[in-house]
Amino acid sequence: QVQLVESGGGLVRSGGSLRLSCARSGSIFRISNMAWYRQAPGRQRQLVASITTRDSTDYADSVKGRFTISTDTTKKTVYLQMNSLKPEDTAVYYCNFKGYSDPWTEADYWGPGTQVTVSS
Repeated sequence: QVQLVESGGGLVRSGGSLRLSCARSGSIFRISNMAWYRQAPGRQRQLVASITTRDSTDYADSVKGRFTISTDTTKKTVYLQMNSLKPEDTAVYYCNFKGYSDPWTEADYWGPGTQVTVSS
C-alpha cells in the first residue's frame, strides 16, 4: 500500500541544478531511514544520500558538497537538491524508505525512478 513517486528529473547541462522530490502515500509504522539511490546503465544501484528522522545525513563521496537531502516535517516528502551537476551524475534516481510495518520487521520501499541526464 505504500507508494513512492519521484519527480523533478530531466535534462540539464553540466554545472546546472535540479531538485528531485519523492512523495510517499500510505503509512509506515516506523521509518528507519530515507534515501536516494541512483543507477546508471550497466552499473549497480548505489546509495547517493540518506537521512534519518532525526535529520542525520550521509552522502556518497562523489556528491558531497554538491547534493543536499532533506525531508518535510511529516516525512512524506523527501528532496534531493543537486547542484553543480556533472555528466557522471546521469542515472535513474530512486527514492527509498526503510521502515517497519510492525515492531519486528523492517522493509524497503522503492519508487519507480526518475531519469536525470546531464549533458557536457
